[in-house]
Amino acid sequence: MDIRNTKTFHAMLGKQTGETGSDNDYAARSMAGFGAFILGRNMFGPIRGEWPEDDTWKGWWGNNPPYHAPTYILTHYPRDPIVMEGGTTFYFVTEGIEAALDQAKAAAGNADVKIGGGVSTVRQYLKAGLIDELHFAVSPVILGKGEAIFSGINLPELGFSVIERTLTEHAIHIVLAK
Repeated sequence: MDIRNTKTFHAMLGKQTGETGSDNDYAARSMAGFGAFILGRNMFGPIRGEWPEDDTWKGWWGNNPPYHAPTYILTHYPRDPIVMEGGTTFYFVTEGIEAALDQAKAAAGNADVKIGGGVSTVRQYLKAGLIDELHFAVSPVILGKGEAIFSGINLPELGFSVIERTLTEHAIHIVLAK
C-alpha cells in the first residue's frame, strides 16, 4: 500500500483524486481525531547536525504540509518555529520525548496526539510506555535493511495485543492496543 495513492492523503494535499476502499478507510481513520503531531527530525528533513544559518528548508512537503496542526519535531538543535500554510506550525523540541508530548497534548486539547515516526521516535515512545495504540500497514515492498522497529521491545510485556487485522489488495493492516 502506498498511502500517497489514497483519497485521504490526496485530500491532505488539497487534491480531489485518490483511491478509495479499505486502505483509504485505514488512512482516514489514522488521520481523524488528532490535534497535534510528533515527528523525529528525519521525518522533517535530511539535514543533520546544527541547522545552517541560511536554512530555508521547511520540510519535505512544500508550503502546505499535510499535517494541518501543530507539529513537534524532536531534535538536539534549537530552531525557531516555522509557520506554514494550512494550519501547520513546526515546533522544534530539544528537551526530549516527554517535553514534546506535553507540548503536543497542550496544543491538541481533547484531541489525540499522533506519533508520526520515524522508527527511532516510535521506539522511544514505546519503550517509555507512552503509546496507547499503533497502526501498521505492512506492504510487500522490499526496501532494504532499514531499522527494526520492535527489536528488543516486548509488546505483550508492555500490554499490547492485536485488536484488529485486515488483509487488502495492497497491505495487511494491523492495529495493536493496550
